[in-house]
Amino acid sequence: MIGHLLQRLTSLALTLLVATVVVFAMLNIVPGDPASYMMGLNADPETLAQLRKELGLHLPAWQRYFAWLGDLVTGNLGVSYTYRVPVTELIGERMGVSLPLTLIATALSLAIAIPLGVFAAARRGKVSDAAIVGATQLGIAIPNFWFALLLVFVFATSLRWFSAGGFPGWDQGLAPALQALVLPAIALALPQAAILTRITRSSLLETLGEDFIRTARAKGLSESQTLRRHALRNALIPVLTILGLQFTFLLAGGIIVENVFYLPGLGRLVLQAITQRDLIVVQGVVIVLVAAAIAVTLLVEVAYMLADPRVRALSR
Repeated sequence: MIGHLLQRLTSLALTLLVATVVVFAMLNIVPGDPASYMMGLNADPETLAQLRKELGLHLPAWQRYFAWLGDLVTGNLGVSYTYRVPVTELIGERMGVSLPLTLIATALSLAIAIPLGVFAAARRGKVSDAAIVGATQLGIAIPNFWFALLLVFVFATSLRWFSAGGFPGWDQGLAPALQALVLPAIALALPQAAILTRITRSSLLETLGEDFIRTARAKGLSESQTLRRHALRNALIPVLTILGLQFTFLLAGGIIVENVFYLPGLGRLVLQAITQRDLIVVQGVVIVLVAAAIAVTLLVEVAYMLADPRVRALSR
């Protein structure tokens, strides 16, 4: 098992290395002159020359790449041209909002999806199953920003249970900070919960048709015991795959929701950096998100091994 994990870790490290090449090429080579793009058409020649020197554009591309790669290894993502602060500091501040928001949204989607998926599979073909399937189809079809606007209208504008937006900061206390994340987390969680519910239901129905399930029933186990002890654990493998993909999406994909609620998160930082043509910040955020996706992939594979003994046997 450890040997298999080391092989996967090596493979994922090579994937990250290839990703650095792609990200560097897209932002430093393909556009032509990054400095001219960042400064705009009417840039002062002296200021433009200073920025080119600051970015190291007088050096060959391969030399700039290896210098940037060396900085990445030491955790140096450069200095933002707009904010004039280290990019790692900007990402750290924004991650303090996006990461808790992602964790809360993931927990909510799991808390909704697993029980509903199990209930629908256990009552296949009945009215309750059809109602859940229809609700999940609606949840997938409606975009999360519409949910966000609806939540603001109902719970912030009408009922006034929550604020319409903004983030007070963790230094103002745990309760106010979590309260500011509740509505955005729900808006992000509902479409993801709809997807996970359908995956859980389909995977569980497929598992219930396996031979070992018929054997468990033949031994005298009730339907609920068979479902809980044998079917559910084996049906979670596809759910873990989708969950890993969703986590990375939620971490960076909440740009619209963060803007609806005026949250200073990672998604909003990317949008602001693109608007301000701050390629240094964009480059740093993208590589951090790629690293996060690779780390989540490794965690999902570990979860595979813990959830399914057959995967552990194949990895020996």
